[in-house]
Amino acid sequence: MNVIFGIGSKKVGSYLDIKGKMGQRKPQSYDYFIVLDFEATCQKNIQLVPQEIIEFPALKVNSTTYEVETKFHQFVKPVVHPQLTDFCKELTTITQAEVDNASEFSKVMGDFRAWINSEMQGKSFIYVTCGDWDMETMLPAQCRLSGEEVPDHCKSWVNIKKSYRNYTKHFARGLIEMLEGLGIGHTGTLHRGLDDCINILNILRGLADRGVQFSPSNKCIQARLS
Repeated sequence: MNVIFGIGSKKVGSYLDIKGKMGQRKPQSYDYFIVLDFEATCQKNIQLVPQEIIEFPALKVNSTTYEVETKFHQFVKPVVHPQLTDFCKELTTITQAEVDNASEFSKVMGDFRAWINSEMQGKSFIYVTCGDWDMETMLPAQCRLSGEEVPDHCKSWVNIKKSYRNYTKHFARGLIEMLEGLGIGHTGTLHRGLDDCINILNILRGLADRGVQFSPSNKCIQARLS
């Protein structure tokens, strides 16, 4: 979840020469991208301590076709702040019932590990996020809170905002600005994790169509499950 306030409808298409740059996909270093975007407990103008993951979505994306082959999606029951704030419910459209009926993080993380192990045996992959917050801050904090280890394959990722900046030479503040710059319409509800994943994928696909080759934004680790 990358909360941005005050972004209007500013057009940034001038940063890109949209025409004449399609169809230039290059081979990638990974078999798959795992597009991921957490939503977490939050309050307006206040930093909740701790924040807790409440939506855990991920898309398995083929790095040749850029199509979604399978997805993982579960809501997560927060334990420190079990009641969602009105601000959080309005921002994410996640309901109290959805988190009340969900499993706690340790169970959801176990299900995610099983999904990754099943889907990625013998395949190379890397995570794709909008910003570094999901994998650098939120996942380690949630794992510490829940007594879980951060999997090694979660310690490297592509920050799509950096990929966009490297290509356009313009820093975009969030999803909407990148979509507008690439001439792509927004899909679904902003700050709904699964919808955000779909929009991140559309940005990933749009950059790939312009010849971008993706590399880790932090540690140079290529995940492969043997």
